[in-house]
Amino acid sequence: MVPPERLRVGMVGAGYIARWHADAVLATPGLRLTAICDRQQDAAEGLATAYGVTAFTDIDAMIGAGVCDAVHILTPPQSHHPLALHCLRRGLHVLVEKPAALSMSELEEMVATAEAEGLMLSICHNFLGLPSYQKLRKITAEGKLGLVSSAQINWSFPLPPLRSGPYGSWLTDQTRNLLLELGPHPYSLAVDLLGPLEIEHVSLGQWIAMPGGGKRPQSWRILARAGNVDVTIALSLVETFDDRSVVLRGSTGMARLDYASDTLVATGDNSAELVLNPLLKELERASAHLREGLRNAALQAASLNQKSPYGLSFRRTIAAVYEGLRKNKPDPRFAPATALNVMRAISDSLALLPPLPEKRTAPAGTPKPKVMVIGGTGFIGRNLTRRLVERGHDVRVLSRGAAGPFGDISDHVEMMGVSLLDEDALARAMEGMDCVFNLARSNDRNWKDALENDVGTALRISRAARRAGVSRLIYTGTIASYNMSDPSRVITENTAFGDMSKRNVYARSKAECERRLMDMHDGEGAPLVIARPGIVVGKGGPLQHWGIARWHGSGTARLWGKGQNVLPFVLADDVSDALIALMDCPEALGESFNLVGEPMLTGRDYFDAIHQRLGARLNVSSSNLTMLWATDQLKQLLKEQVLRRRDAGGMILADWKSRGHLSRFDNGKARRMLGWAPEANRDNFLRRAIDEARLFW
Repeated sequence: MVPPERLRVGMVGAGYIARWHADAVLATPGLRLTAICDRQQDAAEGLATAYGVTAFTDIDAMIGAGVCDAVHILTPPQSHHPLALHCLRRGLHVLVEKPAALSMSELEEMVATAEAEGLMLSICHNFLGLPSYQKLRKITAEGKLGLVSSAQINWSFPLPPLRSGPYGSWLTDQTRNLLLELGPHPYSLAVDLLGPLEIEHVSLGQWIAMPGGGKRPQSWRILARAGNVDVTIALSLVETFDDRSVVLRGSTGMARLDYASDTLVATGDNSAELVLNPLLKELERASAHLREGLRNAALQAASLNQKSPYGLSFRRTIAAVYEGLRKNKPDPRFAPATALNVMRAISDSLALLPPLPEKRTAPAGTPKPKVMVIGGTGFIGRNLTRRLVERGHDVRVLSRGAAGPFGDISDHVEMMGVSLLDEDALARAMEGMDCVFNLARSNDRNWKDALENDVGTALRISRAARRAGVSRLIYTGTIASYNMSDPSRVITENTAFGDMSKRNVYARSKAECERRLMDMHDGEGAPLVIARPGIVVGKGGPLQHWGIARWHGSGTARLWGKGQNVLPFVLADDVSDALIALMDCPEALGESFNLVGEPMLTGRDYFDAIHQRLGARLNVSSSNLTMLWATDQLKQLLKEQVLRRRDAGGMILADWKSRGHLSRFDNGKARRMLGWAPEANRDNFLRRAIDEARLFW
């Protein structure tokens, strides 16, 4: 099939990775982004609006509209095989995200179907598109490293879902899924550089217990051979320094590719005398690092960070894929033959794993819930659900999927997959419920999307609760809606949010949810209570908490401001206890509560405690909030004027200063009305917030 002059490309899946693909398509001459398809209407419409294309919620409707010549399949891995087959059989070229499939047989069927239909199937091993990788490939082929004898390929990058969720996803459901998801990166580099792999040994370690039962490894060590080359592939998923690299050692020299940063440093011996030899070797290495650093800095500055290493990897990959389509000569890096060798090596590695107990045996019994938690698989939601069960309640948890991290208490927790866009389904799910906790939130980039996804969802849940006869709806807002920029201010529930029209989207959206829900309470008698948690910490929470600092990697944090003011920390257990108390407090109806713990820690105190108690010294620095605001204003101006971004929008100075939580909170209302007693002992607080929180591994 001869491709048209300008190929029309559609995206199937509107998750995180879709924006990288969409930006790459827009940057590639001869391509036109035409459609976004996702079963979740809010996700499809949000992304489609940002790029000015058509949104679909049904793939057959998108194909039937005749708006695509090719599709990118960016959905969860278990759907890659059926979606690829479907699109190929409907006459579309397919680029599928890694992993291409879940087994050799699935991938072989995809390849055979593409060949039978005369269409191109490509696999997005995006790091193979990096310019520095191409240089490594070139110097290796030219023999500049001599005879290569060994290769070390590292993927050392934290995987927070193993420690803080979200749980119940495909990624964490089984041990094998971790390698299927992450393995294609290092395996594709090894296969493309060195050829097919013969797997000799697989070792797993640094195990972590999963909520609901089972354990998962956070380190993988794979020993393999590619011809006469010894290959070691190492995956480290703990809170570790980012080291995504390829090291090749040859008879003449050594090369190290940092494929996260798109830098290549090659060194070799020199013929200088003994005294000068080590000096010249280090100078060569230093000059290479300087050269690569300056090149990257210049590239990102000139492109306004549109050509970051990760973004550039997608741009080069997608450009190469479609160049191969136009010339009817697929690029070997992204062609089925490479993908088959990658999948074969991963399958051989998985075959060497011993039998693993993936899940704990579920307890017998059928839950009879009277309490519902919407957003029950998130950090606070998981804690609340377990706390409710401890108090003798059976719980119905609403989530997009039907699986969750409650296998060990499944006799008391019922999982139900319901779309938050379907008010009728929500009302049916709430039938028989006495109390509904709404912990749902959306991540919107602009006010229009927030009104549809966040505010609209909160109102649907409230209407559904009234239709179902729910006695009490407890909505979780956020203290971020307050203006916390004044250090002399003490905030109580009587403190007004003030003018929200120029605040950031998240703070404004949550405040608007509160306002409209309270209007429904006052005007229609909707049984509402509002809770606003502070900076929530504790078991199952993330190390990289953005309420405390701005994170630059797993071990580097920049405090919001000087970090010398006391922050509104609160334990997750204490938040859950307050939420449960709100179920039965008659005076709480129509009221709001700021759930903030006792004042005791600054940001610096928190990080000092991590060092003292866990032995982990993080790289922590302070910041100037006014300078951060000024920098943000410049970034947004460039995005709007140069990149023509429709969703660009900066934060006002009060927002940036509020990030520092400069104002203090009075939690007296919750203590008086609910009998709430958040942890007041500093050592006990630190034990529960740090020692027991699994912040690292």
